[in-house]
Amino acid sequence: MDALSQFIQLTRPQASLDLRCLFQGPFSIPHDPEPNGQVLFHLVLSGSCLIDTGGRTLTLREGDFVLFPRGEAHTIHDTGAADAPARKPRTSHDGMLPLRQTGRGAAEVDLLCGRFTHEPGSTTLLVRTLPDPLHVSLIASASFPALQALIGLMRDEAETRAPGALAIVTSLSQALLTMALRVYGQRENASPGTLTLLSDARLGPSIQAMLSASERAWTIDALADLAAMSRATYARHFKARADMTVWGFLTRVRMTLACDALVHTQLSAGEIGARVGYQSEAAFGKAFKQQLGMTPARYRRATG
Repeated sequence: MDALSQFIQLTRPQASLDLRCLFQGPFSIPHDPEPNGQVLFHLVLSGSCLIDTGGRTLTLREGDFVLFPRGEAHTIHDTGAADAPARKPRTSHDGMLPLRQTGRGAAEVDLLCGRFTHEPGSTTLLVRTLPDPLHVSLIASASFPALQALIGLMRDEAETRAPGALAIVTSLSQALLTMALRVYGQRENASPGTLTLLSDARLGPSIQAMLSASERAWTIDALADLAAMSRATYARHFKARADMTVWGFLTRVRMTLACDALVHTQLSAGEIGARVGYQSEAAFGKAFKQQLGMTPARYRRATG
């Protein structure tokens, strides 16, 4: 299994759809900050719009995908004149999803809005290292024909609302997330981060090894051998691609696995620590508290 697939499987993001938006004329839709564990996304099925967030304005066009990993507040609005009064949206239900609309004519902007839910702490690797917002112009990707087919299927299912449509579109949202993360990591001159690291072909074998065997007492030499690099070159290249050290990444992998085990198993902290690569319960507890800000026992109580 490739590194990105392992990574998605490890972090277990659960997709759900909130609503579909059909906008015509001037509109302005504010979104309040989301609580921890809620990652909002918007997919432009057709048309174009603007998103204001954190002092920045993003332009979204058909096929664009934007993700808010830390639930930042944002406002979606039309691309028209700034002084045009926004129309008040009305809410209904289209038989599959809640529907938010403005205007009475043909929709100029068609948005599918949803979220990925994760358990607090369990996506240490993913959420803390993603840009917020993460904006991917999928139409510019070499994978766009496949993405276009995926988006087209999502749009068709949303429009026809045949039996099972909501389940299909929700599952496709999960596929869309994976494809968007891949496209983002493969961009030319991509900034350092986890997605860039996972997309690096030379580092791939060593990343896969850390993800699938975190319990091993890894050394730089062993990982460098998997990447067919010298120790110094490997450490330098890893840091340049990941914006973190090899040990920083391995620790995040181990903590993600530990969080999952604390929530989904009855194993003791000592047993979990051993399973993710720590020689003693004390060493595991210290590392866990440094990363999560609490002890394993407290984390288990808080998420149980």
